[in-house]
Amino acid sequence: MPNPKGHPENLKPFKSEREEPLSERLNLRVTKTMKEELSTKDDPPEFCRRAIQEALDKDKENA
Repeated sequence: MPNPKGHPENLKPFKSEREEPLSERLNLRVTKTMKEELSTKDDPPEFCRRAIQEALDKDKENA
C-alpha cells in the first residue's frame, strides 16, 4: 500500500536561498482573468511575491 503522505524526500524541510525565510501564508481573492494570466507564468507564486514586494518598496519611497 503506498504512503498517503508521499515520498520521505518530500517530508524534509524546504531550504531557501532567501535572506528571510518564507514562513507565512497569505490568501487573497483575484479575478478570473487575473488567475488565468497568473497561471501562464513560469512560477506564479514567485511572480506574486515579487509584485507585492515591488509595491511595498514603492509605497515606502512615497511615504
